Amino acid sequence: MKKLLIILIIALSFSSCNEYQKALKSEDVGLKFKKGEELYNAGKYSKANRLFEQIIPQYRGKPQAEKLMYLNADATYKMEQYYISGYHFERFVSAYPESEKQEEARFKSAKSYYQLSPVYSKDQADTVVAIEKLQEYINLYSESTNVTEANALVKELDFKLEKKAFEIAKQYNRISDYQAAMASIDNFIIDFPGTSLREEAMYIKFDSAYQLASKSIAYKQKARIEAAIAYYKKFKTSYPNSEFLEEATNNYEDLLKQLEQYSTQS
Repeated sequence: MKKLLIILIIALSFSSCNEYQKALKSEDVGLKFKKGEELYNAGKYSKANRLFEQIIPQYRGKPQAEKLMYLNADATYKMEQYYISGYHFERFVSAYPESEKQEEARFKSAKSYYQLSPVYSKDQADTVVAIEKLQEYINLYSESTNVTEANALVKELDFKLEKKAFEIAKQYNRISDYQAAMASIDNFIIDFPGTSLREEAMYIKFDSAYQLASKSIAYKQKARIEAAIAYYKKFKTSYPNSEFLEEATNNYEDLLKQLEQYSTQS
């Protein structure tokens, strides 16, 4: 009985494969559409996509074109070919503004770009596009059940941009370009006023000011020490329980000694 079942499964699989090959080679666009839809419904998206791509030009302007374009876009999405699915869904949205699939197509287009967003350390052009697409969807479909997910995705992508900008500022500090680090931190706080990284950002700014003052040439040192002291006081007032406060305070005390020495020598 078990052998018979295995033989039956193999036979059905072989038959299905033959049907697919027959459809692939056929000039009958109706057959290709029908077989492609069957394969799509069976979760065989790659095979369905091959058939759909063959017949899309022939269906242009016909009533069935809307369904075909959507199925093809969704097949590429489910194949995780996100550059292609984003493009196909955008074309669908443009071609069929009154379609009942319009909302779903816009959401999947935006999610395609979300999937393309790389780790924060890489170029974030795709992240910016994904945020724009998701925000556009949220604005158009504010009552949709997908809005909660869309907002969560925007928040995640926004943090990625924050992290990118913050790491650039930290890198300036690491390579001892302290003036660039302070300028980058200022820009970072302006660009991301509600950032969860503000505490560490303000500490990095103080540390950069401290390092710059400590290593300055004599005629610039007093002004830079005083500026660094002001940054410390602002940091301590804002974050009296900061994990960075102990180290910041040690550097602050060193600044006071430097200032005292500078005053004695003057």
